[in-house]
Amino acid sequence: MSLPQSDYPKAIAEKFTELFNQQPLIIRAPGRINLIGEHTDYNMGFVLPAAINKAIYLGIGKRDDNEIHLYALDYDDDHKATTDAIVRSGKLWPDYVLGVVEQIKMLGGEGNRMHRMGRIDRMLGGENDSAKGITTGFNVVFGGDIPPGAGLSSSAALECATAYALNELFGLGISKIDMVKISQAAENEFVGMKCGIMDQFASMFGKKDHLIRLDCRSLEYNHFPFKLKDVKVLLFDTRVKHSLASSAYNERREQCEEGVRLVEAQSSKLEAQSQNIGSLRDVTEGMLLEFVKPVNELVYKRCTFIVTEIQRLLKGCEDLENNDIVAFGKKMYETHEGLSKLYEVSCKELDLLVDLVKDDPNVLGARMMGGGFGGCTINLVKEEAAADLAERISKKYKVETGVEMLVYEVRIERGTCVI
Repeated sequence: MSLPQSDYPKAIAEKFTELFNQQPLIIRAPGRINLIGEHTDYNMGFVLPAAINKAIYLGIGKRDDNEIHLYALDYDDDHKATTDAIVRSGKLWPDYVLGVVEQIKMLGGEGNRMHRMGRIDRMLGGENDSAKGITTGFNVVFGGDIPPGAGLSSSAALECATAYALNELFGLGISKIDMVKISQAAENEFVGMKCGIMDQFASMFGKKDHLIRLDCRSLEYNHFPFKLKDVKVLLFDTRVKHSLASSAYNERREQCEEGVRLVEAQSSKLEAQSQNIGSLRDVTEGMLLEFVKPVNELVYKRCTFIVTEIQRLLKGCEDLENNDIVAFGKKMYETHEGLSKLYEVSCKELDLLVDLVKDDPNVLGARMMGGGFGGCTINLVKEEAAADLAERISKKYKVETGVEMLVYEVRIERGTCVI
């Protein structure tokens, strides 16, 4: 099932009433794009995402028992659980909801004081006394127009929608930043994808016509105006998702951590001000060359991409401040080259789509976006050329791959909210 965006709130309300005979509270949580800064979030660097006009819509209402009833409108599938025993569903989509429930329960709202002293409370930075807790079961119906597998973070949107909805429904008093951390922890620990914080942060904190420059270590952020005159943001969807995507993602994270360990092991050789190495954010290209390259060439390649990408993003923000979209676009191409050759998370389909546009003067910048091995490329295209370009690239892609490419024009919208 796939509906026009404007139809989802109505369809969810109708289905909710049909299934549960009550009116739902409806939350909208958007997907995201990321202009530059890929795989830098879990390395404590910077990212430059934005919320978009494609979203998950989630309807929720209380029950008078402890059961959790979930219904996925687009899959026409349901799942039942209880608030007393949160376990993996065995079919993935419910786990994005259930993982958030588990994390909220771990805050201590259910009277579990041991969890208040544990990892989740330290992550949240203090006592977050959601004293009322999730006091009953609840019903959920959700759906949306974020294309699954396209790298637009439909999973993060569902997690954010769930956290926001539960906070509203039960009056938990959880801050937006803590809802972001809860959503990330759900994906890391319950679903098992060791993602960084960017996707959930962008979904929660998006602002219409603005990018977010997020410092993934301090979580300080700035909104950058991004309403380019006569430029459209087009996503070209490869419609492939290679099977090694999630395992390779976790592997890349481990390789980055290994690079940090190799530099840390030599910290006594560094100048005093450079000895505090906590992540690749603190590492220079010179350190990688001296301490990592002689030991592990592959880890050196992975870490070199991250270190240069962090610097590329900061310079790209200067380009935006100077209204130099041409210079910014060149950095997007550089990012793709690094993702393909150094980080090795691209694939032949993504490389093909970038190759098809890189010499076109109407395309200011393009790169693969997201975790990799499939999904979309993001393209900044002159408005007058956008329709012709999309048609032409679609035809060439079909000839080369036999697959019908999908095209999404996206606009930058606000973050998670009640509608």
